[in-house]
Amino acid sequence: MSKKIKIEEIIVVEGKDDTKRIQQVVDADTIETIGSAINKEILNQIEHAQETRGTIIFTDPDFSGEKIRKRIMEVVPNAKHAFLPREQAKPSSRSKGRSLGVEHASDADILEALSKVVTPVLEEDNYEEIPRSILLSYGLLAGEGSKARREKLGDSLRIGYTNGKQLIKRLKMFRISEEELAHAMAELEASLNAKD
Repeated sequence: MSKKIKIEEIIVVEGKDDTKRIQQVVDADTIETIGSAINKEILNQIEHAQETRGTIIFTDPDFSGEKIRKRIMEVVPNAKHAFLPREQAKPSSRSKGRSLGVEHASDADILEALSKVVTPVLEEDNYEEIPRSILLSYGLLAGEGSKARREKLGDSLRIGYTNGKQLIKRLKMFRISEEELAHAMAELEASLNAKD
């Protein structure tokens, strides 16, 4: 068996199953948030981990996971982020009725998510915010199919699923340029047209 990749940062996950799954794939330490029951003590651990080794937030691609990610970002705004597309976090047919989770991802999907970790840029710089009119023209903020487009875009750009308001913030936070957005949307539209 080949040697596991060592992750320097401490990976923040939701629970024991996520820790077990991550550690099957990579050599890493984790902090578990105990689902959305994340408390001040755990937030303090995450803050300390960020100061000493750095952190990677790797929560489930669902409402609870996004809520946890947002809560951690309030305390540790410079944490890195790993995103897993919803499709890659679905339980196998053997575990019906279970929710989306990192613990269901394949080795390759976990490795890919960890290889494409993103770090938000916090200080104001010359980032040119993408005009709302452009997001509307791509059908990302309103109308039929906007939710599905945002989900696919979030997967493509590795910024996670967002609602319309969060999309604007995430694009800015991860400094997605208008060109990057245009490229991702062209790929998204091509894949949607190929299915028709």
